[in-house]
Amino acid sequence: MTTVGQVEKKTQQRVVKLFRDTLGYRYLGNWEEREGVDGKGNRNIEADLLREFLRDKQGYDDTLITRAIHQLEKAAGDTSKSLYDRNRAVYDLLRYGVKVKAEVGENFQTVWLVDWEDPDKNHFAIAEEVTVLAADAKAHAKRPDIVLCVNGIALGVLELKRSTVSVAEGIRQNLDNQKKVFIQPFFSTLQWIMAGNDSEGLRYGTIETPEKYYLNWKECEPRGPTSAGENPLDRALVHLCAKPRFLELVHDFVLFDAGVKKLCRHNQYFAVRASQEFVKRREGGIIWNTQGSGKSLIMVWLAKRIREHVTDPRVLIVTDRTELDEQIEKVFKGVNEAIYRTKSCADLITNLNAAQPWLMCSLIHKFGGREEGEEVGDIPGYIAELNQALPPSFRAKGNLFVFVDECHRTQSGDLHDAMKAILPNAVFIGFTGTPLLKADKKRILDHPHAVVDVVHRVVGGVLTAAVVLLDAFAHPAKPVVRELGQVPTATPHDRH
Repeated sequence: MTTVGQVEKKTQQRVVKLFRDTLGYRYLGNWEEREGVDGKGNRNIEADLLREFLRDKQGYDDTLITRAIHQLEKAAGDTSKSLYDRNRAVYDLLRYGVKVKAEVGENFQTVWLVDWEDPDKNHFAIAEEVTVLAADAKAHAKRPDIVLCVNGIALGVLELKRSTVSVAEGIRQNLDNQKKVFIQPFFSTLQWIMAGNDSEGLRYGTIETPEKYYLNWKECEPRGPTSAGENPLDRALVHLCAKPRFLELVHDFVLFDAGVKKLCRHNQYFAVRASQEFVKRREGGIIWNTQGSGKSLIMVWLAKRIREHVTDPRVLIVTDRTELDEQIEKVFKGVNEAIYRTKSCADLITNLNAAQPWLMCSLIHKFGGREEGEEVGDIPGYIAELNQALPPSFRAKGNLFVFVDECHRTQSGDLHDAMKAILPNAVFIGFTGTPLLKADKKRILDHPHAVVDVVHRVVGGVLTAAVVLLDAFAHPAKPVVRELGQVPTATPHDRH
């Protein structure tokens, strides 16, 4: 039976039931009239619920719990800082734990506010009609429709509209709530901010995300205990708010980028996810995206993943144009990742021969000996000269992963062989937006190191995720190439 046209309250009742029965969230109740602790109303940190989790599930003693909660509340409530800075401080405590001492003179201990390793150990809960007092006593209180809590900490909020009212109204309501005069302090802990209805589905963003940058989530198969059927709102909530997925999105796919907090799009999420098993096996390949689909942030999230899960990790990002080299440097520095931009071929070799830095970017032409704008020169001769200049027993230090930007232009011939000659033990991961065009398809697929495997699909004529072409350089003995049909480009909304 269609849900289009039903009133907003019925939609909310159904969504609450979905969280309870399908996703397994605890229902905390209707908090419209709830006075909260000390009669001060509802807060984004319910200390009693958090204390219960830390004591009963995590096993911390009362002293550590009290001090950890104090640090969290202090970070969340520091109104001398911007919402961005408060939210970032809270996120760091959530992701990396709270460092506290039981007593003066003792060593620091880490109190984990969320059990990231075992999602089922956490307390997932929702409350509806959550009345929050305005920061300005003269302003009206606000009442988010549904608040998602993990261990008593508000991490998500959802505004619902009837199907005949645009989702844009819910987005604007979220933005209005974040104004200083209203309930901005409540948003200091929030990670995912959502709005939806039964006709348009769900849109999501984070703190201070402008309306035009709220995103849709597209996924091939239903996720969670059961299918949500054809309702686009229910389906998106099942995909995004299933317990393991929600924690994964918060832990692994949030960035604070030079004053702008960002969440992943579906294509970025699936590209990184699909690459993880290959990284574990030290197998390379190609990640294909449509133009403007956030390739640089895929590199950031994948590099972070490598740094946290690979022993002695090192990442080298190579491009074929100065403007791309500069862009990569800017993106990584924007998310507070120190990246070293090499100045010459000799500088590159020197740094590869040292244990640090762990993250570098460089122009591909330093491997090929050509100046920008000129044709490739004598690559075999260049390699011979380079080998003579290399230090004795040269071998790039560390567990090296090489990200090759616009790899369709550089990784289908002698330049690829040159890179492999210099870095024989490195894992190569290519990034491109045009490997399937006729002119480039032959160049990359006819190379003996090309084996293509598509691990995500196109649904309903829409590109739902990055198409990851893995194994592209890893298995030169494999002769098989799977031909790909026409892949639609992303819709205009997906390109921001």
